[in-house]
Amino acid sequence: MLDRSNWLILGLAVLAAAIGGYVQHHNQQPPAGMDSAMLGQPVPALTLSDLDGKPHRLSDYRGHRVLLNFWASWCGPCLDEMPALNRAQAKFGEQGAIVAGIAMDEPTRIHAFLAAHPVSYPILLGQLDSPSTTLQLGDIRELLPYSVLIDADGRILATHAGALSTPQLEQWLTLASNRP
Repeated sequence: MLDRSNWLILGLAVLAAAIGGYVQHHNQQPPAGMDSAMLGQPVPALTLSDLDGKPHRLSDYRGHRVLLNFWASWCGPCLDEMPALNRAQAKFGEQGAIVAGIAMDEPTRIHAFLAAHPVSYPILLGQLDSPSTTLQLGDIRELLPYSVLIDADGRILATHAGALSTPQLEQWLTLASNRP
């Protein structure tokens, strides 16, 4: 049988092991929710349906700079970002840039939300099952909102976890209008 001091030593040893395990696990986590190995790589061959069930391949957007913005109806920062995305599509859409919203949510929720808050850019339905569409495009922590910038050749130029600022949106999409 262990006496009180042995129990104390055993408890401290277990606590130290738990803290050490946490620190080691935390230090192995990739930074900022993004897989930098995706940068410069071709966008995966994904097909996503629109709200009417019509399939769209991401490769259909070749020849355009595309900003894929992953969002959900329950995500406050996502909803705060949508008016800026709508303005960006209106401003840069005729210059070859495309904003496409990828809804990571149940279709009924998306329909209800968009009925009350319509947007001028296309909305596609992301795959929620593993591996999710966001994970396939580098969002290793699967945080929302998440944005992926794709060049006209179908390569990933940049990714961003969290809401995009208006200046960053403009910078990402202005480059489309300055193509040679």
